[in-house]
Amino acid sequence: MTGKNKKILSIFIKAAIVIFAFWFIYHKLVANKNLHDFSTLLKDIPQIEIITIIGIVVLLMFVNWFLEAGKWKYLMSHIEPISFYRAIESVFCGLTLAIFTPNRLGEYGGRVFFLSPKRRIVGIVAMSVGSIGQLVLTNVFGAVAVCFFVYRFIPIDPVLFIALVFFAVIFCLFFLIFYFNIRWLNGILLSIKFTRKYKKFYSILGRYRKRELFKIITYCFARYLVFSSQYFILFIWLIPGLHYADIIMMTCLLFLVQSALPSLDLFDVGIRSVTAVELFKHVTDQHVAVIACTASIWLINIIIPAILGTYFVFKLNFFGNLKSN
Repeated sequence: MTGKNKKILSIFIKAAIVIFAFWFIYHKLVANKNLHDFSTLLKDIPQIEIITIIGIVVLLMFVNWFLEAGKWKYLMSHIEPISFYRAIESVFCGLTLAIFTPNRLGEYGGRVFFLSPKRRIVGIVAMSVGSIGQLVLTNVFGAVAVCFFVYRFIPIDPVLFIALVFFAVIFCLFFLIFYFNIRWLNGILLSIKFTRKYKKFYSILGRYRKRELFKIITYCFARYLVFSSQYFILFIWLIPGLHYADIIMMTCLLFLVQSALPSLDLFDVGIRSVTAVELFKHVTDQHVAVIACTASIWLINIIIPAILGTYFVFKLNFFGNLKSN
């Protein structure tokens, strides 16, 4: 394929992605009754208060994704050093592609197509390290929340509860030990004859030392605090009778359940809402407010960044160039 044909095809693919993304987003927003419920809840609240609270949550959204960009930049330091702005471009572009791909798979493509072609597969492996770090924290905090939830709301024999706590501790230790020794995965793959020939792609796993993994998981922890704070702020604001500890516990459980369910970002709001109602019904009967909070965070954390990311889609580098190749 000639350079001119590649350029034409690249423009066509980018335009198709943007049109497809806007079409999906438009239809989902129009059909979303939960966002209407959210606006109904706000009608009696002073406008300055609405602007302040929503403004803080939106600001936290940017903090969240800028932290992710910082983590992505650090992950790439072993592979292909990129600027912080380049990292921001690739993160937001990935969010656009993620909304219509199962389990956010498009997010990988949105990022690695900002890298030179020969480093893209290695970039996917490096991104997986960051995703594993986020998953580790979700599972650890979720396991702790499960123990508190069972203690608070489920009648259970003391012996069974002790067993539950024991398995929760083992569960947490497993994920933490695995993460901080992720190079073991490199050794396992090298021991398998079929995967040995692809070692140039996954050998990056052996380069991450504990100090570097600790820094990566620190980014993950900061992100976890930020998007937990978004839920905390909205629930305290719209359902003021809730206890702080209950909100934290239910939010950690919500993240745990969501991480275990296969989903599509664009339709994930329905899964999030149902899960949130089932969990929060133990501490409040304000189901409409729970659904409205969940839907608004979906709009702020997923839809707004996806719309912003459409601008960066046109900077995707599908075929590379002579220098990058």
